[in-house]
Amino acid sequence: MNKILAISAIALVGAAFTSCDDFLDDNRYPLTSIVDKPDYWNSASNVQLQLDRNYKIYPGYGSGNSYGWFLFKTLSDDQVGSSFANWAYPTIPSTSDDWDYSNIRGANYVINNVPGSTLSNADKANFWGIARLIRATEYYRLVRMYGDVVWENYVVDPSDPILYEGRTDRDIVMDSVYEDLKFAQQTISTESAKLAWSRDLATATLSEVALYEGTFCKYRNQADNGKAADPARAKKYLEISAAASEALLGKYGFCNDYHSIYNSLWAEQDSPVDPTQKITGLSDNPELIFGRRYDSVNGRHSTISYTASSTTTSGMSLDAFKAFLFLDGKPMSQHPESTLEGVATTIPNGEEDLPALSIANELAVRDARLSVITDPYIYYKGMEWNRAGCVGLNSSSGFGIYKFDNVLLPVNDRTNAANNYTSAPIYWTSYIACNYAEAKTELDAFDQAAFDKSLKHLYQRAGLTTITGPAAMAAINDPANNMGVSSLLWEVRRCRRCELMFDNWIRYWDLIRWHQLELLDNTKHPEVLMGACVKNAPVQPTTVQVTNNFINAGTGVSQRKYAAKYYLYPIPSNQRDLNPQLGQNPGW
Repeated sequence: MNKILAISAIALVGAAFTSCDDFLDDNRYPLTSIVDKPDYWNSASNVQLQLDRNYKIYPGYGSGNSYGWFLFKTLSDDQVGSSFANWAYPTIPSTSDDWDYSNIRGANYVINNVPGSTLSNADKANFWGIARLIRATEYYRLVRMYGDVVWENYVVDPSDPILYEGRTDRDIVMDSVYEDLKFAQQTISTESAKLAWSRDLATATLSEVALYEGTFCKYRNQADNGKAADPARAKKYLEISAAASEALLGKYGFCNDYHSIYNSLWAEQDSPVDPTQKITGLSDNPELIFGRRYDSVNGRHSTISYTASSTTTSGMSLDAFKAFLFLDGKPMSQHPESTLEGVATTIPNGEEDLPALSIANELAVRDARLSVITDPYIYYKGMEWNRAGCVGLNSSSGFGIYKFDNVLLPVNDRTNAANNYTSAPIYWTSYIACNYAEAKTELDAFDQAAFDKSLKHLYQRAGLTTITGPAAMAAINDPANNMGVSSLLWEVRRCRRCELMFDNWIRYWDLIRWHQLELLDNTKHPEVLMGACVKNAPVQPTTVQVTNNFINAGTGVSQRKYAAKYYLYPIPSNQRDLNPQLGQNPGW
């Protein structure tokens, strides 16, 4: 059944509309008199304008002071929030921006109006494909959050009675998402474009969406998710994800510099700080499939400034730090001699040296990604640290975040909020490689050839040269494996976690689809809200608790207890007031 619930539309029917170019941004309904006529849709530039407004569905590093999906989504086992990171909705909200169909409705206007326009058949196919890519992306995200959602595939008049029907089964919606993405792959005219809609963007989206659907359907259960596991459905979508991922891996390369994926400008240029050195350009990175550009014209962000100013950074958790392998290929659990105790030292700081706690020796023997993600010193309030001219840094966990900073940029452009202009990856080869490796492992098909196409490059770049294939991964047999999966799959998930740490809200939704949300409960897994060992610190913390020599942000009132209801967001109460047929998600 074709259904729509344009709740915001109902509330705004009586409003006066005068602009032709802001109906998508303001969720306006019906269309303005200027837009709602055939002549408007006969213009390719008008249609392109309405589609291009949807680039905002890829938050990237955010825009100005609007925080994005890298770094700032702290509800995971990777970060210790500078303020306590509880469940997204501990109670039912009266309203929520997450329950948002405006972009879906905007896409449907294009889908509805373009076929009857005078545009060329090529333009019609291209615009229709882009609109269905946008609709698919938005529905995928709604299903992740709410499960069953309202499905629409056409524009409905406000008087249509189907506005007041219930939600559509999430499996049916996700099948429709798949059909939209297949259509987009076939009809978008541009094959690849790092800043624009393309068939490769549709394929990358399919790699992600199908992996989510395949694993979610494999690990879900009736009690917690309202649906039993579906092995046949899981296999279908895992095969789709593997095929989409493999297509991209055969087309895009890997870079040698892990850091450059996250701290590059859009185009290469000489460093303003040291003209003898170059700042890399993300547009030239062989990994980039699709990204978001920032500069003085295209907008700036605050991601660097949050990690390079006196604002308390939501630092890396102890649980995350321990996840990184040693360079001999062994995990923390097989290195009992490693106590994570730093070395007390001092750092030159003009006339007065700063007390410091170095973990450089620890980082030197670990997966090389760790020394890019965090700093070589522990810092917190009372024992701050200065990174390349950025003074007074402190972290909630003691482990800072270096991953997004670029010391070749001027200090003011790093420390001032909304003044950062490094560019963000949205889809890139390493991400797709992780999708591919996981899908193949879940299908019992992750062989040497599959390894060589994917994780081999990530391990080599990380200095983990002893891990030469699936056999070596499986042989690690980490006692810390607490997910009830094979040693091989545990290592595939570990590599994904370490490679994509703090990236694009990935880790939280990984735990959802693996049915591992319980791991965020710090009453059972305290290290998800703990941080660095401060046993040898020259200045002990006074603003945070310390347990057995480790910073512990999970003491006192900060208790994040798991309940199965958190697998789905609650339906906002105002939406249920408008349409009681929506019902409510289990446990709320």
